[in-house]
Amino acid sequence: MLKPANPRFSSGPCAKRPGFSLAGLESALLGRSHRAGDAKSRLAEVITRSRAILGMPADYRLGIVPASDTGAVEMALWSLLGPRGVDVLAWESFSAEWAHDIEAELKLPDVRLLRADYGKLPELSAVDPARDCVFVWNGTTSGVRLTDGDWISDGRQGLTICDATSAAFAMELPWPKLDVVTWSWQKVLGGEAAHGMLALSPRAVARLEAHKPAWPLPKIFRLTKGGKLIEGIFKGDTINTPSMLCVEDALDGLRWAEGIGGLKGLIARTEGNLATIAGWVAQSDWARFLAEVPATRSCTSVCLRIVAPWFTALDHAAQAKAAARLSAILEAEGVALDAASYRDAPPGLRIWCGATVEQADVAALLPWLDQAFARVTAEFSA
Repeated sequence: MLKPANPRFSSGPCAKRPGFSLAGLESALLGRSHRAGDAKSRLAEVITRSRAILGMPADYRLGIVPASDTGAVEMALWSLLGPRGVDVLAWESFSAEWAHDIEAELKLPDVRLLRADYGKLPELSAVDPARDCVFVWNGTTSGVRLTDGDWISDGRQGLTICDATSAAFAMELPWPKLDVVTWSWQKVLGGEAAHGMLALSPRAVARLEAHKPAWPLPKIFRLTKGGKLIEGIFKGDTINTPSMLCVEDALDGLRWAEGIGGLKGLIARTEGNLATIAGWVAQSDWARFLAEVPATRSCTSVCLRIVAPWFTALDHAAQAKAAARLSAILEAEGVALDAASYRDAPPGLRIWCGATVEQADVAALLPWLDQAFARVTAEFSA
């Protein structure tokens, strides 16, 4: 059988763009201060190109922040929450982490957790527009995504804080509904890790300038000084030292995205990958999407559950062992690296199908899934 030309299906860091070469990074400003004019210009270019591709409103700020998407989300939570009650939507691992931090670390007194099991979305109509709301757009570990922002009130009094790390550049985001949006470089555009992006609406900026948190803020979380937004953060003057090699890599990915048609081209590639897997799942006698409602199936982090009777009859520990064996076979064959489900998710597979993944590689992988599962079946159901 034909093998994928690129077997990298990791959900983060994700596959580099097609045709990527280290030669494309030779212009990186290595050994230069990130505060030098040329370096700040490159950082500002990442911001400008990202804004344009994503169609971000002109009055939103966008900045580069430390510690990947996690750093961007934590910066928003610790800097903005407190004045209102908070609704937290949790339907996978990372959204559950944000809920834990809000409840156990910030110790906010008025927190409502709207939870759903893997494969489902919480009851979105229960969100109170008078409260702040924290949520992911795409469940990276559950393969379940939001379909729209219609459930978010245009007349809301609270802020909406959206972790969009596995959605940005692959899905349409309803910007007027979102007050804070975060993502990282290492997802849909296949950039290198450790850098996050933080987008703020005018409403979020107003909150930052009016609200002083009751807890201390470390330097890397501080977005204001003297009660005013630190505008330099959103012009390339980063809080801490960025990697200029990673900056050059991010620009490489952004230029590639522009060359394939911008956001529309990125979405088309990603949705095409999902459609390829959906056609296979429809014929499979052992695999199903973890997302229960077709419209909520993620087109990036595609999560599959195993429905073969011998597998479902096993206890959880045995299921985890069988699923681990399945991903190990795929890796040993060199057809899918890092395709195991997330450790907290139901045992199965997670196949990254973001824009940097070629549809031909997804198609080439599918027969190998069947062959690997047949081997696992022989080993575990004997």
